[in-house]
Amino acid sequence: MLQLLLGPSVIFSILLCVHAVRTHQQMYWLWIILMIPWIGGVIYLIAVVMPELFGGRTARRLGEAARETLDPNREYREAKAAFAETPTVRNQSRLAAAEMQLGHFAEAERLYAEAAQGVHADDPVLLLGRANALLELNQPDKALLLLQTLSQDPEGKTPSASLALGRAYEALGRASEADAAYDWAAGRLPGLEGLGRQAAFFAKTGRKAQAQELLAELDRRLAKTNSQFRKEGRRWRDLAAAAVNG
Repeated sequence: MLQLLLGPSVIFSILLCVHAVRTHQQMYWLWIILMIPWIGGVIYLIAVVMPELFGGRTARRLGEAARETLDPNREYREAKAAFAETPTVRNQSRLAAAEMQLGHFAEAERLYAEAAQGVHADDPVLLLGRANALLELNQPDKALLLLQTLSQDPEGKTPSASLALGRAYEALGRASEADAAYDWAAGRLPGLEGLGRQAAFFAKTGRKAQAQELLAELDRRLAKTNSQFRKEGRRWRDLAAAAVNG
């Protein structure tokens, strides 16, 4: 029985290694494929081969999630290299976003601020990115100024911008304005962040029953979430639960 399994396993691994070399994948994929037979190969198929073959949004998201789990610094390294080679505003924005993902909020804020100069001063992506960095740095007053500028641009009126507005208003004690911003964002944002932050806001402002309803909804959605994205979803569910139970 062992011999029957060994043959296909070796062939499977060799084929995937050939694919990895020919498509110039990172060398760690070879170690994963060879050191964890079958399981490593399946991970490689999900992370690399499926997105190439099918090209669909779901396949790409699965691949990105798998790569992020195995190598969380990959996007940062690639963004840093791209900006060093070609220091465009787009590459600077990409590097700033990667810094945000790693929790380097001060560096992200600096990069966004430097990029938002001249003709790019009112760029919605840069304004929102910098505002989110300022919120993480506990500077909601500065974030609100940027978000108010952003709200004057039709392209800046997005669910993500509304969520940031809710956070800024909440931090500044402007509960009614935060309530409206959270409500608009929570029903439109993909993922669970909007609902999680709204539930936490309800709990902190004395609306425990509404917060508990949203927490139950978060649990229902989390149970249906693909395992690749459950960790991110649980982050927002736990944020809500901590506020409800606090």
